[in-house]
Amino acid sequence: MYTQRISGWLSGLLLAVAVLLLSSCSRQAPAPRYRIGFSQCSTNGPWRQAMLAGMERELSFHPEVALRMLNANDNSQVQQQQIRQLLREGVDLLIVSPYEAGPVTPAVEEAIAQGVPVVLLDRRTASARYTAYVGGNNLEIGKTAARYAASLLRQRGYVAEVLGTPGSSATAERHQGFVQALAAYPSIRSVGQVEGDWTVNTVKPALRTLLKAHPEVSLLFAHNDGMARGAAEVCRELGRERQIKIIGVDGLAGANEGLDLVRRGLLDASILYAPGGEEAMRTALSILRRQPYRRENTLGTLVIDSTNVRTLQQQTDKMASQQQDILRQQGLLQSLRATYASQRTVLYGLLATLLGAILLGGVAWRSARKNRQINQQLARQNAEIDAINHQLVSQNEEIRQQRNQLETLAAQARTDTEAKLRFFTNFSHELRTPLTLILGPVEELLTSSSDLTSTQRHDLGLVRRNTQRLLQLVNQLLDFRKIEVGKMAVRATEGNLVTFVREIVDAFERPARQRSVELRFQAPEAELKGWFDGNILDKVFFNLLSNALKFTPDQGVITISVEATPDGRHLCVSVADTGRGISDQDRAHIFEWFYQGDQSAVAKGSGMGLALAQGLTRLHQGQLTFSSQPGQGSTFVVTLPRELPEALRSTEPVSPTVFALDEPESLPELASPDPTTSPESGLDTLVLVIEDNPEVNSFLARKLRPHFRVQTATDGASGLRMATDLIPDLVVCDVMMPGLSGLEVVAQLKADWRTSHIPVVLLTARNAPEQQVEGVQAGADVYLTKPFNPAFLLESVRTLLGNRARQREHFRRELLVDMEATPASDPDQKFLTDLTAVVEAQLAQPTLNVEDVARGLGISRMQLYRKIKAVLGTGVSDFIQGRRLAKARELLVDDTLSITDVAYELGFSSPSYFSTSFKARYQISPSEFRALHSTPHA
Repeated sequence: MYTQRISGWLSGLLLAVAVLLLSSCSRQAPAPRYRIGFSQCSTNGPWRQAMLAGMERELSFHPEVALRMLNANDNSQVQQQQIRQLLREGVDLLIVSPYEAGPVTPAVEEAIAQGVPVVLLDRRTASARYTAYVGGNNLEIGKTAARYAASLLRQRGYVAEVLGTPGSSATAERHQGFVQALAAYPSIRSVGQVEGDWTVNTVKPALRTLLKAHPEVSLLFAHNDGMARGAAEVCRELGRERQIKIIGVDGLAGANEGLDLVRRGLLDASILYAPGGEEAMRTALSILRRQPYRRENTLGTLVIDSTNVRTLQQQTDKMASQQQDILRQQGLLQSLRATYASQRTVLYGLLATLLGAILLGGVAWRSARKNRQINQQLARQNAEIDAINHQLVSQNEEIRQQRNQLETLAAQARTDTEAKLRFFTNFSHELRTPLTLILGPVEELLTSSSDLTSTQRHDLGLVRRNTQRLLQLVNQLLDFRKIEVGKMAVRATEGNLVTFVREIVDAFERPARQRSVELRFQAPEAELKGWFDGNILDKVFFNLLSNALKFTPDQGVITISVEATPDGRHLCVSVADTGRGISDQDRAHIFEWFYQGDQSAVAKGSGMGLALAQGLTRLHQGQLTFSSQPGQGSTFVVTLPRELPEALRSTEPVSPTVFALDEPESLPELASPDPTTSPESGLDTLVLVIEDNPEVNSFLARKLRPHFRVQTATDGASGLRMATDLIPDLVVCDVMMPGLSGLEVVAQLKADWRTSHIPVVLLTARNAPEQQVEGVQAGADVYLTKPFNPAFLLESVRTLLGNRARQREHFRRELLVDMEATPASDPDQKFLTDLTAVVEAQLAQPTLNVEDVARGLGISRMQLYRKIKAVLGTGVSDFIQGRRLAKARELLVDDTLSITDVAYELGFSSPSYFSTSFKARYQISPSEFRALHSTPHA
C-alpha cells in the first residue's frame, strides 16, 4: 500500500516534470531566422562602406537575421550572375544596389516572378517591378546645391560643375537638378563641366585646364566630396583657393570626408546624401514580418556649412560613441544568452535525471531559481538598452530644434536685409523733393531773369550742374536697388551696335575737346547687328567713357572700338585710355559697390559707376573685364552675346534715356505755346495744390499765384474734400503722401461726376516707367517727376486749361444738336444728360431756379455752378434759358399750339418776354420761325 502511494506520488511528480519540460521548451523556442541577400554594385569608396556599416548596425539589433553580401566590382554582368546565385541559395529577401539600371533589370524581375521581395537601394532599375525603393533624391540634391550656390554668390557669378561617372543615374540627375534650379538666377552662368569617376585625382588635369580657360569662375559644384577635395587641391595649386567657393555632396563623417573638409574650410559646403543602409534594412524587416511599409522611401538632405558643421560633427561623434556602447552591451547580452542557454541545457539534464531520483527535485528547484536570476539580469540589461534608445531619440529632437533655429535666424536675416534695402530706396526717393526746391528756382532764375551778372549766372549754372549730378547719383542708387532685388528687366530690340555706340561717343566730343583729349572711334564694319537693350547699355558705355575721361590727362587719347568676335557670336566694345592705370591694390575691388580706391590725383567719385556698369552688363548676359598697366592706362572690354533668349526680347522699340556719370541730365525743353489755344487765365481760374511737403507746397503756390487763383492742401484727404467743395479748374497733386496717396486722390476725382472734368497734374519722385504708367492709368493728365522745371509746369497747366476750353466748346455744340442722342460715354457726358433731364422735367415752372436744379442733382448750389461753368463755360440760368428756347423750337413746329401756349408751356412769364428771348437767341421771331418751318396745307 505504501509502495503504491510512493509509486503514485512519483508518477504524479514525473508527470509534473514532463509538463514543466514541455512548457519550458515551448517558451524558449528560437525565433524564426531570415536570410537576406545583398547585391552591392561596389564596395569601393567611403560612401559605399558607410552603407554596409549602416546595415550591420541595424542587424546588430536583429540576431535572427543573416545577411549575405556579394560585391559586383562595378560590373553589370557580374551583378546579374550574383543576383541569380542568391536566388538559387534560397534567400528570403533581396536588396539590390544596381550599377547600371538596364542590365540589372531582368535579374530583378526574375526575383519578383519567383515571389522573392526586392528592395532597391540608392539606384533604380529600368522597370517598376520591385517591392520597395530606399535612396536619396539626386534631382533635389542638385537643386539644393544650386540654391545654396546662388546664396553664396549673391545671385550673380560664374560656376563650373565636376560630374561623376558618365552614364550614372546619380550623375545625370544631380546635373539636371543643378541646371534646373540655376535657371531661376539669370545672373549666374555655367561655364562648363569636368567628368570624373567619384575619386580625388582623376578630375585634376581637366579641372586645371578649365580654370585656366575661365578665370572668372567663382564657384565649383562637385558631385561628391572626394572630387570636391581634388578640386580644392587644384585651386590651392593655382593660388585661387580664396576666390573660388566649392560645394560637395555626401557629408560623411571621418578623416578627409565631407564633415571634416567643411570644418577645415577646404569646402564651403557639402550636401548631405545619406547612404541609407539602416533604412533599407528596416524596410526589409517590415516586409519579411508582413508589417506595414512604404514602397517609396526618399531620404532627406540638408546643407552642411560653417554654421552647422561643428554641431553635426559633435552629434556624429557622440552617436558613434553610443553605438560602441550599444555593441558592448549587445556583446554582454549575447554572452549572458549563451550562459543562459548552457545552464538551461544543464537544467534539462538534471530534470531528466530527476525521472530516476526524487532527490534531483532540489537540484531542479535551485536551477529554476538560477533561471529567475538570469531573467532579472536580462530585464535590467533590456532596461539599459531602452534608456540608450530614449537618449538617442532625445538627441535627434535636439538636432531638429537646432535646425529649426537656424532656419528662423536665416529668415530673420532675409527680413532685415529687405528692410534695409527698402529704407535705402525710400531715402533715395525722398532726396528728389529737396532737389526740386533747389533746381526749380535755379532753372527759373536762369531762364527768366535778364538782369543777372555774368558771375551770378556762372554761379547759378554751377549750382544747376551739381544739382543734376546729385540727381544722377540718386538715379544710380535706384538702379543699384533694382539690380539687387531683380526688378530691372532686359527689353532688347535688334539694332546696329556701331551706330548706338557712335552716338554715345559724340556726346563726349565737347568735354573731351575742352581738355584737348582725343577721342578715337574705330569700327572695322559699318554695321554690326545684335539684340540689345539701349536703356541698359547706354548707362554702361556712358559710365565707362566718363570714367576714362576723368582719369585721362590733358592731351591724352581715348580709343573706343566696336567689333565682333572671330566666331561671330559675340560683340565687343572696348574703351582704352592713356591715364595713370589701376594699382594692384585697387584691381581686386574695382567692381565693388561704393569702392573709391586711391583718387588723390583726381576728383573723387561715388564709387558706383564701374559697379553699376558691371551689374548691368551681367544683367544683359554679358561680361565686363579690364586690363591695366600703371602709368600707361587702362582698357575696359564689354562682351555681349549677339543673340538673347526670347524672354529678354521686346517687339516694341525702346527709347534709351541718355545717362552719364559726370555729364548733367538735360531737362525737357519747353514747348512753344499754341497761339490758337485760349486757356482760362487770370484770377478767374482756380488751381488746387495738394502737397504734404510744406516747402514744396509753398513753392508751387508762389509760382502759380501770379497767373491763377490758388488754394492749397497738405494731405490727400483734405485735398479731396476741397476739390469736391470748390470744384477747381485744375489740380496739382503729389503722389507719395501720408494717408490718401496721390493715385487714390486722382482715382476718386475721376470717379466722381462732380470732379471728373478737372485736369490733374501728378508730381512725384518715382520715375520708373511702370510707375508712370500706373499714374496715367489712374487718370492723371500729366505726370512730372521731381525735380521739375517750374516753367515747364506752368506751360503744362496752361495747355491743360486750353484743352479744357476746347472740350467745353465741344460739349456746347453737342448740347445744341441733340442731347438725348448722345450716349453717356464718360462722367461729364453723364452729368450733362442728368442735368438736362432735371431741367426739362421742370421747364413748365416759371420759378425754376439754381436751387431747384441743384436739389434735383443732390449737390450744392456752388458745386453746380462751378461744374456747369467748367464743362460748358456758362451759368446755370443761361443753361435753363437755353433748354427752354431749344424746346420751344420743337413745339413751334407743331401748329396745334399757339405761340402763347408754347410760352406758358415752357415757363415764360409772358408771351412778349418769350418772343424777345427767342429773337435774341435765334435772330428771328417765333411767328417767323413757325412760318418758315410749317408745312403748307393742301
